[in-house]
Amino acid sequence: MNPNREEVNLSNVNSDDNLITQKPSHVTQASSQSAGHNFDPNLRVQYANEPNVVHAYRPVEPDKPEISEEVRRRHDESVKKYPFLNLSEGEYVIISLRRHPMGLILPIAITSFIILILLSSLLVYPIWVRDNSGLLGLNSSTILPGYDTFVLVVLGLIALIGVGGYIAVWVYLQNKFFMTNESVIQEIQHSLFSRHEQTVSLGSIEDASFKKSGIVQTLMDYGTIRLSTEGEETTYRFHYVTKPKEQVAILNNAVEAFKNGRPVE
Repeated sequence: MNPNREEVNLSNVNSDDNLITQKPSHVTQASSQSAGHNFDPNLRVQYANEPNVVHAYRPVEPDKPEISEEVRRRHDESVKKYPFLNLSEGEYVIISLRRHPMGLILPIAITSFIILILLSSLLVYPIWVRDNSGLLGLNSSTILPGYDTFVLVVLGLIALIGVGGYIAVWVYLQNKFFMTNESVIQEIQHSLFSRHEQTVSLGSIEDASFKKSGIVQTLMDYGTIRLSTEGEETTYRFHYVTKPKEQVAILNNAVEAFKNGRPVE
């Protein structure tokens, strides 16, 4: 804001002594300077005249930071162990998490139960055929498929159910969570053909917390990690984390060290 003020005598007002004070505006009078702003047209176009923003000079070919032998060794080990991660030079993995095995109980139990029912039907079917199985509402004139045909159908269903169960387990195990000395990477597998990856810089994380609900999660010591970021207030969640309290403590320490310019261990 320009502190200069200009007093103007108006001859067409009711009182000759009436004076009004006006500040020059960008419409009536172009200011030559103002604190925190630059009125050079070229710079205004280039930088959009953002208040309180300092545009630092960046060299065309900046110098590469020096990386210690220990950091380089850990980076090479992480690249070799996790080749599917996009790690920058000097970046290495500190935490690698997979989902807790408890999440596998439901798909395995459902798959095993259905397969057990189908196998049981192989033993029961001959009795149904012999007794004309009233449970199925069949009469003597009903033509039943032969036992060999029935076995082939059941085995086909067992194979189909088994493949479905395997896919459910595979999808579950593909969900992974990594923390490096620079960022957090979360790989989410929704289905066989649906997958996405989330990467958040440690400097963008505003809050990291965990949640355990129910007696099962408390006894088995697993839960959900929750990360919230600055700015857009985006929330990231990773479920079925083993020992979530310890993982969040490591994550919070890493975020604090990163923001304060200390080495992330």
